[in-house]
Amino acid sequence: MTEPTHAETHDGSLGSRLNWLRAAVLGANDGIVSTAGLVVGVAGATDDRSALLTAGLAGLLAGSMSMAAGEYVSVSTQRDSEKAALALERQELREQPEAELEELTELLEERGLSRDVAREAAVQLTERDALRAHARVELGIDPDDLTNPWHAAWASFLAFTVGALLPLLAVVLPPADRRLPVTVLSVLVALTATGWSGARLGAATPGRAVVRNVGGGALAMGVTYVVGSLLGATGA
Repeated sequence: MTEPTHAETHDGSLGSRLNWLRAAVLGANDGIVSTAGLVVGVAGATDDRSALLTAGLAGLLAGSMSMAAGEYVSVSTQRDSEKAALALERQELREQPEAELEELTELLEERGLSRDVAREAAVQLTERDALRAHARVELGIDPDDLTNPWHAAWASFLAFTVGALLPLLAVVLPPADRRLPVTVLSVLVALTATGWSGARLGAATPGRAVVRNVGGGALAMGVTYVVGSLLGATGA
């Protein structure tokens, strides 16, 4: 008989990797929906390939750069907050070591340890690395793995760009009489894939996520196509 093995990894970076994957899926989804809505709206007004390409590229660049800038600013703010919290914790450990030891003990008690065990664990953690212990238990921060704004910005830029390329290519490559159905079908298939992937990464039921994703994308394309058709008919 083979003894069962426990192969599950307990790498603390797993949650971080899942967050990056989820962000990539959402970024790609944003690129698909926004660019599809843009090019389908323009397609409702004109069948000129150069106009569609210009609109699609403009939307791709504007969207990807906007996503990157937004992520950079957001994650930079988070990183600054983490560094400030660590600096304050470092000062408190230097000025009030006993109070901080008691605080760590109480935090460990709240996690289910008895008073004696919590105290012993707090003492050992403090002797090993007091700042890291408080950062992880009290603040939920890994001092060695602070958020990186440049990584977030590039990830968002690339994810949005990859997603936006699908509707852009789908609308400019086929013949004029097939552009709209090819684009709509391609986008709905891609939204099904991103909805399913996002749900699986979040351990949720895929069906509902797929319906929301596809429904939202279809609504966006429908509205922009109607608006584009009306503007094209009036010559605006």
